[in-house]
This record gives sequence, structure tokens and C-alpha cells, in this order.
Amino acid sequence: MAASGLGLSTSFLPGHDTLLRRRRRRPAGPAAASFRPVTAELGGVATELGRNLVEAVGVGLPCTVMQCGDVIYRSTLPQNDGLTITAPGVALALSAVSYLWATPGVAPGFFDMFVLAFAERLFRPTFRKDDFVLGKKLGEGAFGVVCKASLANPEAAEKQGDVVVKKATEYGAVEIWMNERVRRACASSCADFLYGFRESKAKGKGAEEYWLIWRFEGEDTLYDLMQSKEFPYNVETKILGDVQDLPKGISRENKIIQTVMRQLLFALDGLHSTGIVHRDIKPQNVIFSEGSRTFKIIDLGAAADLRVGINYIPKEFLLDPRYAAPEQYIMSTQTPSAPSVPVATTLSPVLWQLNLPDRFDIYSLGLIFLQMAFPSLRTDSNLIQFNRQLKRCDYDLEAWRNLVEPRANAELRRGFDIMDLDDGIGWELLTSMVRYKARQRISAKAALAHPYFNREGLLGLSVMQNVQLQLFRATQKDYSELARWVVGLMAKSGTEDAGGFTEAQLQELREIKPKKGSAQRNVLASVLRVQRKIVKTINESMDELASQRKSIWWSRWIPRE
Repeated sequence: MAASGLGLSTSFLPGHDTLLRRRRRRPAGPAAASFRPVTAELGGVATELGRNLVEAVGVGLPCTVMQCGDVIYRSTLPQNDGLTITAPGVALALSAVSYLWATPGVAPGFFDMFVLAFAERLFRPTFRKDDFVLGKKLGEGAFGVVCKASLANPEAAEKQGDVVVKKATEYGAVEIWMNERVRRACASSCADFLYGFRESKAKGKGAEEYWLIWRFEGEDTLYDLMQSKEFPYNVETKILGDVQDLPKGISRENKIIQTVMRQLLFALDGLHSTGIVHRDIKPQNVIFSEGSRTFKIIDLGAAADLRVGINYIPKEFLLDPRYAAPEQYIMSTQTPSAPSVPVATTLSPVLWQLNLPDRFDIYSLGLIFLQMAFPSLRTDSNLIQFNRQLKRCDYDLEAWRNLVEPRANAELRRGFDIMDLDDGIGWELLTSMVRYKARQRISAKAALAHPYFNREGLLGLSVMQNVQLQLFRATQKDYSELARWVVGLMAKSGTEDAGGFTEAQLQELREIKPKKGSAQRNVLASVLRVQRKIVKTINESMDELASQRKSIWWSRWIPRE
């Protein structure tokens, strides 16, 4: 046996002690005697090594190595060569995968941050301010100036075409980040962003400027188009490139508005699916792309990336009061500042489901929907008056309609007529978007699955948009049917044989009240107190860390000129 030649003691193995002792009693030859000191030394080392090895393994060497069959070893027991699939394991795996891909997406977030963003920085084109010849000014705001421009190189200018340049000071770094994220995740939702860089200035010559460059797609915003008396027919010519041979009327106008709303909901769904909340949705920030003949969202300076927490600060809001939702904040004021990027990305699905921040944009889009249907609300003064009336009505559109419809003028009545087409399906969608509580508002995905969009609009959908729309409808259909069944069951009166509740049973359900002082109630109260304490501690700690930051960490990735 090989072990005996090295002097390995196996006395702990039954059936081997006698054999080894007999071999030791044999007289050694002259050659063996000359190697005895070396063998003894090696034997001692091997013995110790073998003992440690056997003790570490726990059961001795396998039979296939030791060539014996009088002892049963672990290696002789039946082994499972395949993967055992159990119901709890499958459920756990599906839960993990669902969480990793839940909005705003943990797995896509890490892939975007550490793979796509890095690759994009390697291959993106580079520009300097001397590469552009600035032209007509397109707009000017508190945080920057927007101009139409062209490339100074004639060959490059002919190939690239006109561009839009924005010179921004404050929030310029944020807007560069948001536009790069959108370009990687949902390019069709916003204007085509090309490049962004920071212009370095000498000391004492003002603040640094951020230059943002987009491909020029058009000058007309939705606000400009809505101010025309021809709206919505002027939009029809842009979408189709021609005028339909149909008589003018509310059915034709409703079809145009359906198309615009569908395009805006697709754009918003793209932003929300990747964790970005715009926070400043209004007609001025919606531009018509002449190349794709669709409406796109612009001006991401106020947007918040809730996947990694960029441009989100608790108890601070950026909004236009004419279009802002009543809550003003996209997240609860108890939400702490964003931690490090990996932690923020990992926890983002939980915070998203707790706060539903995307519903903030849905409310703003609902007001745009209202303006497109009601011409009298397209002016700022009338929109402000509407907001006051709606606030007095506790943000209940039905109560507002009952208030103004009896004395409505022709324009207001025309809007109600448009909303009442097809059994009031448009009014139903509008009321599901404009609600006081964010959790009661419809999401962009659910709105696209709404029956309001069942009929084909002016602009045919692409193959992918058709697939998405059918998926939205399929996923939302089960929930809506279940809700209708429950409501119908609760509303039924009569006998139990008819499948409903009796009046007495309904009254009993109404009179059920939670028992005060119960054990469950006390435990729940204790858990909530602990939760509030933990959230408060984390909030204070994160705010303290955030206050110590001297620069925006992602700005180091923005190239300098």
C-alpha cells in the first residue's frame, strides 16, 4: 500500500493495523538501511500531513484511492449529480428576478452605470465651443439660453445638420446626466442628445458654463401649437403631412387629441420605466419632432433620477405651480437623502412602490389633456382660475363639472362634448389622471391600456409599440375585471343564491370596526414607532453626509473643454 511506504499510520482504520505491523517486522536490506534516516524523517512529515488531511476531510480517503472495501466511506453513498428543483426555491428565484427588474430596475441600473455609461464615454463624439456657429435664439430662461447653431466645419455641418445648443449655468450638470441616461434607456422619449461638456473659465470671470448639444428636430412646442386658433387641426397636418378629407367636428378633434396623448404617454412611460421623474411636464416642454412626426419631451433640468438618487433632495421641490400636482413633492418628506449609488440602486424598487413618484407627472399630463379638449383653459389666467376652482372642489373633477357646466359657455361645452364621446371614455381617463392622492392616479402603462386608446389614432404605431400596447392591455385587463367583479358582488342586493350579499350582510360589513387595544394593534403600533425612529435616524445621518459634500460626484465624468 502506498501509505505504508511513507510510514503513514492508519491505525484508526479497522482492518489495516495488523497488516502494517507485519510489514514493519520484516528485516530491512542493506540498501534500505542506508536510506533509513531519510525515510524516517520523510515518514514523520508524511504522517503529520496525512493525519491533518484525514482529519480535515473527516472520513478518510475514498475507497477508489485506498483500494479497500471493508469500510463504507462518504464517497460510496449515493450522490445527486443534478440540481434539485423545489417549489420554495422556484418561488424565491422568481421573487429575486422580479425584484431585480422591478421599476426602476436594479439589474438594468448596474448594467447601465458600469457597462453602458463607460462604453458610451469611450465612443461618443467630442465637441468644443469653437466647433459651433451660434445662430437664432430659440429661448431663454432662468438657467440658460437656447440657440440654433451649426457646425463650423462645412463638411461636418452638411453631414450632421443643424443642432440646438444650450448654455446653462445652474443645473447644467444635472441635465447632462439626465440626457445621457435617456439616450441610453429611452431615446425616443426625449430630444436626440448629442454631447455635453463644461467650459472652463478663468478665475474671476464668472461661473462655469455647461454646453448641451441636441440634434435640431423642430421649433414648434405643444404650447405654440395650442395657442393657434387652428388647434388641433394644425397638429393633424404635422402628424400626417396632409389634411384628412373629413368634415371638421368633435370626432375628428378627439382623434387628433388621442394621438397626441398616446405619444406623450409613451414618452412618459419610457422615462418612468428607467426611474426618471420629469417634475416639469407642461406644453412648453413638449416639442414636435419633424423627423419622426411625434411629440417629445425636453428640458430635463428639474428631473430626478430616482434609480441612483441624482437631483433628489428631501423637502426641496422644483415645479411650475400651474401644472404641479397638489402634493408638490415626488417623494415623502420623510424619505432620507440618497445614499451611495449601489445602495440607492438596490433599494430603489422599494422606495418607488412606497411613493409612486411617477404619478406626479401623470397629474401634469392630465392638465395638458384638459387644455387640449377645453380651448378656454389654454391661457395662463384661465388655467390658474381652474386650479383655484378645482382646489375648492377638493380636486374632484366631477364636482368641478357640476359647478361650471350649468353656466358653461360654448367653448367649455364643446370640451365636455369631446370628453363624452364613446360613452364618456375620455372623461373617465381624465378623471383617473387628475386626482388629489397620487396613489389613486393611473400610471402611464395603465393609461396606455385604457379603452380610450382602443381605436386606431392618426399615426400608426410601430411594431414594438403595438407589442407594448397589447402587453399593457393584457396585464391591466385582469386587474380591472377583478375590480369590477368585486364591486359588482358588493353592490348586488337580494339573496345569497343570486351570488351577492344581502342588505343585512352589507350593513354588517359597514358596522365592523377595529378593536382598540388588541394585541395585533399594539404590535403594529410598536413596529410603526420603530420604523419612524429608524427612518428619522437614517434621514438625519444622510442629510449630515450630504451637507459635507463639496461637489457633485458625477460632474467629474463631464468632459472639460
